Amino acid sequence: MAKYFTPAQINEFKECFSLYDKKQKGKIEAGDLITVMRSLGTSPTFSEIDRHLQVHKIAKTGELDFSTFLTMMHRQMQQEDPQAEILEALKMTDKQKKGYIQAAELRAKLTKLGEKLTDEEVDELFKEANVKSNGTVNYEEFTRIMTLPPVDY
Repeated sequence: MAKYFTPAQINEFKECFSLYDKKQKGKIEAGDLITVMRSLGTSPTFSEIDRHLQVHKIAKTGELDFSTFLTMMHRQMQQEDPQAEILEALKMTDKQKKGYIQAAELRAKLTKLGEKLTDEEVDELFKEANVKSNGTVNYEEFTRIMTLPPVDY
């Protein structure tokens, strides 16, 4: 799994994993898996957790080691691709398939659909992505900018 994660990611995962290793045996309880994964920024559903456990033949009352956990994290992160999800949603808005949508239309979608953003949050997003509120948005570029990792000072 080391080839899929950076050393910094592995250290972060190990630190969080260790917090739930209650018996200090290098294992966590299967029941804590969803909490650990969500603590590390993924969003698995209960059925996804069940599937991860089934693949590794671990009972819901069983335990898993760090190596198995890394494999599960890798699979979970692969299926959660926010850039692809956002891009697909924005492409569906682009009826003429030109690669652009109106900034006003994007604002409306961001403030009225799904996890609704406030106008102030949209203003901040537009500022970060250098979007003029009266113009068009290249949604591929917008998505790329919005899904960049946060700056770590």
